[in-house]
Amino acid sequence: MELVSTIRHDGDGGVLDDLATVRGTNRWLQQQPGLLTTGGRTGAPAPPPVADEELRDAVVGVRRAVRSLFARAVSPDPPSPADAHRLLPVDEALALLNTAAARERVAPQLTWPAGEAPVSRLLSVEEDPRVRLIATLARDAVDFLSGPQRERLRACRAPRCVRYFVKSHGRQEWCKPSCGNRARVARHYERSRAGGGGPGASV
Repeated sequence: MELVSTIRHDGDGGVLDDLATVRGTNRWLQQQPGLLTTGGRTGAPAPPPVADEELRDAVVGVRRAVRSLFARAVSPDPPSPADAHRLLPVDEALALLNTAAARERVAPQLTWPAGEAPVSRLLSVEEDPRVRLIATLARDAVDFLSGPQRERLRACRAPRCVRYFVKSHGRQEWCKPSCGNRARVARHYERSRAGGGGPGASV
């Protein structure tokens, strides 16, 4: 969700892309503690690689694939308006995501603490942190899209919002309270216009 949310509204009716530049990409990566580990997914947190234009393009490519698949996940409801006009075909998005996820060499490892159930984890044997970064982002998306949270994924319906979010309760339509407030104000305005209301209209 953090990767997908790097496309967001700017508060003035426009859209911001946190990954539009190499500098922005590095800033975002620094804000993702625990994204990479020293020993794969079971080790201590490791600093992310320093992005250049090639790595930025790879991260953006994974994001585009994920957002295209998020659009499929929320269908038949409309997708986020930020990129609804340039979504990848599903087959292309799946191929991009699966190829990225397969770039990292991993080995299954079994741990079995005394008195507990055995647990299987994937241990990275990939030395290149750039490869690990792209694969980790893709694999996290694979886990999300194949897991139970996909059923609760929604595109925020508030005016100007372009976020996807995971519904936390039954009738939730907005990603956060401020979006709900903005949506209610917009609905009130539309009802007032439809009813001929205005500053000088009688009630």
